[in-house]
Amino acid sequence: MSEKTVICLPTYNEARNIVKITENILEILPRVSILVIDDNSPDGTGAIAEQMALKHPRISVLHRPRKEGLGKAYVSGFQAALKRPEVRWIGQMDADLSHPPDRLPEMLLAAEHADLVIGSRYVSGGGTENWNIIRKMISRFGSLYVRLWLRIPFQDLTGGFKIWHRELLEQILCCPISAHGYAFQVETTFLSTQHNARIVEVPILFTDRNVGKSKMTMSIVFEAFWRVPLMGWHRF
Repeated sequence: MSEKTVICLPTYNEARNIVKITENILEILPRVSILVIDDNSPDGTGAIAEQMALKHPRISVLHRPRKEGLGKAYVSGFQAALKRPEVRWIGQMDADLSHPPDRLPEMLLAAEHADLVIGSRYVSGGGTENWNIIRKMISRFGSLYVRLWLRIPFQDLTGGFKIWHRELLEQILCCPISAHGYAFQVETTFLSTQHNARIVEVPILFTDRNVGKSKMTMSIVFEAFWRVPLMGWHRF
């Protein structure tokens, strides 16, 4: 199964993490492919990724001209991955080592009987590490806020560690996706429920980054706050 899987890694200034995350993924799943989607990182992340791609045939790099938000980076990566006819599953995860690569085998196993698998911090066995109480409260409130507005039962609706079946992802990419920041994670999961997708949550331990700067800003939080009600009003 892993030989038919592409893992998409969007990057912006992840020069200190990109080598380790790709090595960790390939150590666990040697036959998986990795697509680095770099938004012209000033710290040279794209050049480092290119050097890795020269040495390893399962790594490729998609260079974007500028930073336009996580959502647009993922859409570009998904579209590139879906151009490969042999690909059946497309994964997405952070490049900052927050998402544990050792959960990929279980998520791929679950994907054999699901359209979308979510790596979940909030189901039994999941959790977070190195988070302060304020961040925990914001994250918990975010998922509760989404569940109440969109009336969907899943626990981790703001997480970005996912495995998609290509058929569902093709359907999602045909929909108008308006969110550019982390609300993209909510919107794509919500669109999946509107397509009656089979969705499974697999527990993960989310560890806050040790190296580099978080991309989370108050503007990103605010975008999610006002976009979620709009999603609910635009049900299919």
